[in-house]
Amino acid sequence: MTRGRKRKFNPAIPGHIDQGSLPRGVYWGDGRWYVLNPHPEGIGQKKETVAGRQARLSDLHAIMEASAGGSMRGTLDYLTEMFKRSSEYQDLATKSKKGYDYCAAKAVNYLLRDGRRLGTQHVEHLTVPAVQRIIETLAVGRPAIGKLPTIAPTPAAANRVKSYLQRLFAWGIRHGHCTNNPADGVRKVREKRDSKMPDHDAFEAVVRYARTCAALKAHSTGSCPPYLPAVMVLAYAVRLRGIEVSTLTDAHILPEGIRSNRRKGSRDNVTTWTKELRQAVKWLQAYRQEQMDAHGRPRPIQPEQRRLIVSEAGTPLTKSALDSAWQRMIRRAIAEGVIEDGQRFALHGLKHRGITDSEDKASGGHRSEAMRQLYDHAVPVVKAAVKPKKKG
Repeated sequence: MTRGRKRKFNPAIPGHIDQGSLPRGVYWGDGRWYVLNPHPEGIGQKKETVAGRQARLSDLHAIMEASAGGSMRGTLDYLTEMFKRSSEYQDLATKSKKGYDYCAAKAVNYLLRDGRRLGTQHVEHLTVPAVQRIIETLAVGRPAIGKLPTIAPTPAAANRVKSYLQRLFAWGIRHGHCTNNPADGVRKVREKRDSKMPDHDAFEAVVRYARTCAALKAHSTGSCPPYLPAVMVLAYAVRLRGIEVSTLTDAHILPEGIRSNRRKGSRDNVTTWTKELRQAVKWLQAYRQEQMDAHGRPRPIQPEQRRLIVSEAGTPLTKSALDSAWQRMIRRAIAEGVIEDGQRFALHGLKHRGITDSEDKASGGHRSEAMRQLYDHAVPVVKAAVKPKKKG
C-alpha cells in the first residue's frame, strides 16, 4: 500500500520533530497530537488526543504501532512481552508469575500527565528520576487531573513494581533489549506498618461470633467454615502467620506441644499444650477424617503429608481460601455490629496479639530484638529515676 500524499511542512509542529518521518495517521493541531477515529454516532470523524507537545518522534511511532495491535520494539510494552516469553520467566513459580503479571500491568498502564501509557514509552527515554516519580506517585496516590483518573495510594504495590522493573531492565540488558536500568537507582518508599492487632474485647467477640457461625449448617445464611475458630486459637496461641497455620501437619504435633513452621527466617519453637490448643487440634483432626471419609480420600501414611486443616472437600486448605473465608467472616461481623469498623483486624494481627501477650521474648521465633519489637506492642512498666545517694 502506498504511503499517500506527502505532508506539507507545518511551521506549528514542534521543532524537534522530523516532519518527513512522522507516522501515518497522526496529526498536529491545537497544541497536541491527535488521530481521527469514526464518530460513535456515525457522523464524520472524531479527534482523539494521543500525545502532547513534548512527545518525541519515537513516541508517536510507538503510539501508532500500539494502536495497530502490536508493540513497537524498544518500548516498555515490547520489553514486558519479550520477558514473558523468556525462559527466566517460564522457570518462575506460578505465584511469582502472577505477581509479575500484576506489576507489569500496573507499570505499562500507568498514565502519564499527557495521557499516554507508560508502556508506549521507549525504555531508552526512561530515567531514574522519571521512574522515581512514578513509584512515589503510586505510593502516595494522585487526585484526578483532567481526564486522568485518581490513583489510590498503594505503597506496598509501588515497591513491588519497582522491584519488578529493576529485574525487567536487568534482563533486557543481558538480552540486548536495552542498554541501561533506570530502576537501578530508584529508592523504595516506606510502607506504613499497621499490625491491625485486636484488643482483647474485639478478639473475644470475634471468637464467639466465629463459633456461632461455624455451628450453623454449611452454606446457610450466616454460616462460616467450621475450621475458623480453631484457626484463630492456633494463630494466637502458637503465634503463627496465616500461611504457617494452613501448612501445619501431624508432624508438628508433638507430645510436649506444637512445633511451629515459621517463615521469613524466624526460628522454630515448640509451644506447650493448653486446654484450648488440645481441643482445637483434636477437633481439626476429627473434622479432617470426617471430610476425607465422606469424599473417599485415602489417609496419607507419612505425618508430614497429613495437613491439619482441610477444606470441606477433604483437601489441604490453601492460603487464599483461608484468607477469603476470614475476610467474609470479618465483614459480616462488622455489618452485624459484633465489632466496629475501627476494630477490624487481620488474621496476622492474632500473631501480634499472641506475642504481645507472651512473657517469653523468644515465643515469636524472631532472630533479632528489633524484629521482635515490631510484634510486641506492650508498653513497658519501668521504675522512676531516683537520684543515687552519696557514699559516706
